[in-house]
Amino acid sequence: MIHEMISAKNAAGLFAGWQETMVWSCLQGVMGKVYGDAVEDPVSAVAFLGDFCFFAGRPDRELILEAPELEARDFLIMTPRDEGWAELIEDCHGTDVRKRLRYAIKKEPDVFDREKLRAAVENLPEGYELQEMDEGLFLRCREIPWCRDWVALYRDYAHYREHGLGAVILRDGQPVSGASSYSGYLGGIEIEIDTRADYRRRGLAYVCGAKLILDCLERGWYPSWDAQNLWSVALAEKLGYHFDCEYVVYEWNGQS
Repeated sequence: MIHEMISAKNAAGLFAGWQETMVWSCLQGVMGKVYGDAVEDPVSAVAFLGDFCFFAGRPDRELILEAPELEARDFLIMTPRDEGWAELIEDCHGTDVRKRLRYAIKKEPDVFDREKLRAAVENLPEGYELQEMDEGLFLRCREIPWCRDWVALYRDYAHYREHGLGAVILRDGQPVSGASSYSGYLGGIEIEIDTRADYRRRGLAYVCGAKLILDCLERGWYPSWDAQNLWSVALAEKLGYHFDCEYVVYEWNGQS
């Protein structure tokens, strides 16, 4: 039987040592949900947040196939803690999942060159405006499909103001690039960065990324970065991060 972990801390031991801030968000009760095979002392668990889920503990077929969060989803990135979970995901879903690589970035709080980042912000091209994410921008971004993930996981602006940060570049009053918190945890955020298709390759992502990192450091937060592709790795390294390792995920496109 699957149980929602009302106190997600009961499953914390299963996720111990996993350097994944979205897991931390769930365990801390900031956002997301955790399910396990028992309420008090689970041996298997899965943490759900946004488009991601993370499996830990003893591989459990029921959690992979029947966790309540699966019912309303048409896309999910499944992240196995170990090879046992990976093999079971493949066995359960077969051709309904696609094996992919993601790229972990090292978490190094003191690695950033603030002067370099400030210089990047100051070199914003003419004709653009850089703003911090305020309530007006928060509400606007919720209605724009390409940048909705900047704010989508927050209940409202008050929740975002407490656990999120963002920097948005505007052109003629419209968002064209931005870096924001996909998710938040106690002590930091997980960065989501994107540029509207017709404004890419102009260095805008670098500028708003630099601004967001600076704002996080000013607040005493860590700006965590996890890369979907090698382009994202390259941008992270330009901003001062260092590559850690590749890891396997499975993209699932809903119940067949």
